[in-house]
Amino acid sequence: MPKNKYLLPLILVTSLFFLWGFSYGLLDVLNKHFQETLKITPKRSTLLQAAYFGAYFLISYPAGLFMNKYGYRKGIIIGLLLYASGAFLFYPAAEKADFNFFLLALFVIASGLACLETAANPYVTVLGDPATSESRINLSQCFNGVGSFLGPLIAASLFFSDANKESLDTVKFVYIAIGGVVLVIAGIFLRTQLPEIQESELVSSSELDTKPIFSHSNLVWGVVAQFFYVAAQVGVAALFINYCTESGAGISNAGASRLLFVSLLLFTIGRFVGTALMRFIAPNKLLTMYALINIVLSALVMWKHEWLSVYALMAIFFFESIMFPTIFALGVKDLGHHTKKASSFIIMAIVGGAIAPYVMGMFIKDYSTAFSYIVPLLCFIVVAWYGWFGCRVKGAADAGPVKVQLRH
Repeated sequence: MPKNKYLLPLILVTSLFFLWGFSYGLLDVLNKHFQETLKITPKRSTLLQAAYFGAYFLISYPAGLFMNKYGYRKGIIIGLLLYASGAFLFYPAAEKADFNFFLLALFVIASGLACLETAANPYVTVLGDPATSESRINLSQCFNGVGSFLGPLIAASLFFSDANKESLDTVKFVYIAIGGVVLVIAGIFLRTQLPEIQESELVSSSELDTKPIFSHSNLVWGVVAQFFYVAAQVGVAALFINYCTESGAGISNAGASRLLFVSLLLFTIGRFVGTALMRFIAPNKLLTMYALINIVLSALVMWKHEWLSVYALMAIFFFESIMFPTIFALGVKDLGHHTKKASSFIIMAIVGGAIAPYVMGMFIKDYSTAFSYIVPLLCFIVVAWYGWFGCRVKGAADAGPVKVQLRH
């Protein structure tokens, strides 16, 4: 394709980053809204995260195989159609007020998102001059962050308004609108020529790529670290509104949703700050430093000292912002021709987000919401260990710089 034709494909692929960011932003508000409208416990409501992130574990690898055979463009279209189908399923789920139906709808949505995430990152890197691939990735990820903090802002204003706080009407209409927009984007992809990605464009020239894939300890421990990081990230956000309303600081559901919006904004800002700091601090050291800070902040959250603990909870978002992409980059470092397959395994580790909220819900039942934040605290310990020791590439004379690609 001529260079002047890269712009439209780049805009289209970047829109995918916004779509899955917006979807995730809505998820945590739905958690609290369903507790009140469907009269379910916090423990049961965390099954939303289980369905959502469980789909990533089940679909990411098959999605990669599909795209290897039929091309990334077809994978994107399949992902968009699944996303739209899941969004439309919200209407009958709301009509029946059936929580299990909502779980099915979210699983279908997340299956589509798993396809989109598997395709979008490599697409952005080849849509233009290779010398500027990192700047394109960062630009696209900005829109992911924008979607993440706009989601709870819009959801809070609609779901928790006085007229709708006990109704599912706004939920079904919001998702019908989302489904319609996604279908329009799918139609545009159908009519747009996109360059296909060759395997050679994704292969490193590392001398270590002759080793068996699972002999790379930085990958093996990277999958483990990513599992625990995503568990911490999702757990922190899933029960954010519950924690704020129970903190003793006099925060309402709508107020907590606005605080979640601010926290996700801090998450987005943290990406820019972290990327700048990596010019002066090695990524693994910054990862360790941020993880240690979040261990302390999680302890403050468990202390439950009204606004101080709420602010600590919000600050966690800032310091976790660089963790997913940094672990990802360290995990695939020096893997050569294994890089693409290794990426699939690290993406599958997102399933940690399906498990942690449910475990936290069990702690809420037996202890308290504040105590449940011991789960993220323990997860950040694993991340700190990986940054300090587990990410080391054994057998490499010179590891070289790590290029961090921001994803979540």
